[in-house]
Amino acid sequence: MLEVRSLTKLYSSIPAVDNVNFTIKPGEVLGYLGPNGSGKSTTVKVITGLMEPSSGTVFFKGANIRDDLIAYKRVVGYVPEEANLYPFLSGLEYLELVSRLRGLAPSATRRIEALLELFSMRPHRHVAISAYSKGMRQRILLIAALLHNPELIIFDEPLSGLDVTSALIFRRVVEALRAAGKTIFYCSHVLEVVEKVCTHVTILDKGKQLACGTVQELNKFQVTPSLEAVFSQLVHDVDAGQCATAIVDVMVSR
Repeated sequence: MLEVRSLTKLYSSIPAVDNVNFTIKPGEVLGYLGPNGSGKSTTVKVITGLMEPSSGTVFFKGANIRDDLIAYKRVVGYVPEEANLYPFLSGLEYLELVSRLRGLAPSATRRIEALLELFSMRPHRHVAISAYSKGMRQRILLIAALLHNPELIIFDEPLSGLDVTSALIFRRVVEALRAAGKTIFYCSHVLEVVEKVCTHVTILDKGKQLACGTVQELNKFQVTPSLEAVFSQLVHDVDAGQCATAIVDVMVSR
């Protein structure tokens, strides 16, 4: 179980994340939502162990992750938003490097080959990553995150750059991982996907936690339930319809 208690992160005394609390149990998928600048990326950096919180604690299986970060990272699979890979390596070479760094047995090569096939990357496995599209790089990141069969999986905008087929496969993968009892943190702005694959949702705005609960519980905020409607009601940002109309008006004006 991943548990975040009173998480706060300050930048020059300004809170990027302010007293956030949530729990994810095995077999649950927590959708972490919020507009740009709401503190989602900061939260991801803290729960992956890349950044230390200003206050508050992150627990996994009841232990503070800061007590033994190396052991914690062994059981975490992480897909960052930006696909920063080694461009001079091929996809296969990168995954073999990840396998060695993870201390996996040589037999993991079969797992790499199988995942490359399932993610439609096998024909491109010997091509340099520098020649990959954004979606192809994202698929390599997904394979690397799943390669060691992690207990906790952290997705930060995982659909970025994926084509329709790959995005559909990814959704099915998340459902299968949940069924397999994995603990999943899903940071995204794609409300439709979050509503379909997540069991729980936390909504963040300007660092503050506005709501946290199951998708069904949050949908009770609206007469016509939808996560998009709940999000729009809780996060008073801009009226998307009015903004879109104004943009078109400016375009066609003389």
